[in-house]
Amino acid sequence: MHPSAPLLMLLATAASAPLAPAFGEPGQTSLTGRIVVRVETTMRAVPVAVRWVEKSGPKCVPIGQLAGAIVNGTDSVDLVLKGGARFRAQFDDDCAALGYYGGFYLKSASDGQVCAGRDTIRTRSGDSCSIGKFKRLIPKVEKPRKP
Repeated sequence: MHPSAPLLMLLATAASAPLAPAFGEPGQTSLTGRIVVRVETTMRAVPVAVRWVEKSGPKCVPIGQLAGAIVNGTDSVDLVLKGGARFRAQFDDDCAALGYYGGFYLKSASDGQVCAGRDTIRTRSGDSCSIGKFKRLIPKVEKPRKP
């Protein structure tokens, strides 16, 4: 007998064996794999400091265009219009009561405008502060400082 005959008989027996288990016999399947998750990285944007520069402003601002307001202290309020334009309403005198409560009332005349020299801002405590003039605010983007 040839020395490789037992090996050939073993291979022939394995080849004739059924590939799947017979009906009713438990089978087992093993799966192996690798999952790769790709995540795009982006650079974080450095917050840009915006400084508002005052320019000469209009006499009146349309009240229907107001979107919000920011109280700056006792001497002025920034009015933010729809579309992003900003105007600073500067008071004739300090309006100390403006800082006590969060908010104020602004009532326009029949023309739908809030005008400097004519209209007032009422604080929630009941005081009124007359608007002396409006300044148009222009954003000036400052370059970030290098560390």
